[in-house]
Amino acid sequence: MGLETAKPERPLSQLFTDLNRETRQLLSQEVALARAEVSEKVAHYARYGGRLAVAGALAYAGLLALVAAAALGTAVLFNLALWASAAIVGTLLLIVALVLFQSGLSAMRREDPIPRQTMESVKENVEWVKQHAR
Repeated sequence: MGLETAKPERPLSQLFTDLNRETRQLLSQEVALARAEVSEKVAHYARYGGRLAVAGALAYAGLLALVAAAALGTAVLFNLALWASAAIVGTLLLIVALVLFQSGLSAMRREDPIPRQTMESVKENVEWVKQHAR
């Protein structure tokens, strides 16, 4: 039989120092993950907000066209082509605005604002710490 050399055990103070360092590192990584995930969510919301802005601009243009149609219709009471044309353009712009608005709103409602990956990672880390603290 040969002599077995036992590995020297690390002192308790060293274990606590390592635990402290690794906990800080873990928290730092969790914060970085949360930042990345939130940034991704914000980018999606910015895109959907752009759709809503375009929808608002088109609705405003449609309203102006309908106002122009009413003005032309009053001014040229018997010339149906002028105000009818303006009314048709205004109505089409409002329909396009409605479609864009509904599209942006439904896309925004489908988006999940909660950073799920980070929450899951934190749960796993808490469970790991609980198991190894025993």
